[in-house]
Amino acid sequence: QVQLVESGGGLVQPGGSLRLSCAASGRIISINTMGWYRQAPGKQRESVATVVGSSNTVYSDSVKGRFTISRDYGKNMAYLQMNSLKPEDTAVYYCNAEIVDRSSWPAASDYWGQGTQVTVSS
Repeated sequence: QVQLVESGGGLVQPGGSLRLSCAASGRIISINTMGWYRQAPGKQRESVATVVGSSNTVYSDSVKGRFTISRDYGKNMAYLQMNSLKPEDTAVYYCNAEIVDRSSWPAASDYWGQGTQVTVSS
């Protein structure tokens, strides 16, 4: 079994910063990609940022220049540094990872965390 656990969400004023963390644990052999998605009320879940392979990063246009995704490969963790937050960034943020684990090897499976709420409001 593999688990993704997010942390770091909360309430922040516009212009503020938050750092989200995602910890992957379980019978992991390798992690292909790790990324962050978000879902605002009444909207579809959307991709925010993804790390593909060792260092390729992809950002949505709405967060480019404000958010930074990073990975700690040794600890199976991903982070999302969010700066200059706007009210429209308010959403539940989900960690996603494509993981080869002992059950799925050699194929990879898609895993999701439970989500962490980010609220940007004055």
